[in-house]
Amino acid sequence: MKNNIKVQRAIHHLTQAQLAEKIGVSRQTINAMELNKYVPSTLLSLKISTIFKLPVNEIFFLEKSDYK
Repeated sequence: MKNNIKVQRAIHHLTQAQLAEKIGVSRQTINAMELNKYVPSTLLSLKISTIFKLPVNEIFFLEKSDYK
């Protein structure tokens, strides 16, 4: 699963640490998500979408390889 968290953080002028604090995770978790090394839970995805005021599917999206 890919995401555009880094782009959305830039648009909203948030650092990884600031976003992490807002949603209750570590900065390292945000970094791992941005590098596509960590797939967030549904709850975490919803928290992120609320911060960015976007639907979840505009932040997170599947690639063809995810359909296997």
